[in-house]
Amino acid sequence: MNRYEAEFSNLVKAYRKRHMGKGPSRIVTTFCKNWAICEMEGNLSPVEKFMASADEGKSFVRDARTLGVKDMYRKHPPVEMEALLGAKFVSLYLDIDVDKDFGMSIFVFDEDLQRKFGTSS
Repeated sequence: MNRYEAEFSNLVKAYRKRHMGKGPSRIVTTFCKNWAICEMEGNLSPVEKFMASADEGKSFVRDARTLGVKDMYRKHPPVEMEALLGAKFVSLYLDIDVDKDFGMSIFVFDEDLQRKFGTSS
């Protein structure tokens, strides 16, 4: 990761910890066009892991994580991320594999972040 990708990862982790009580244990961010793509490990809390041990619990945890996180960003726009990037947050796409405790978030901004900051790849 370059410096801006690393700082963006830190902001995502802090944001999630502040609004959800727990952030991912590891994040790798890559800028691609106007996307900030975050690969995240260690997302689930011990209670979520316990709930996901049952089949019906897996879908509940996945839905809560995906829909809940999207709603959180709508209610609390990521102003720190916008300030770092000098770009406006547009939308968020995300998913999580509950069994692997691995998630992907794609933050969409109104500027080409790859051109503006480069990328680590």
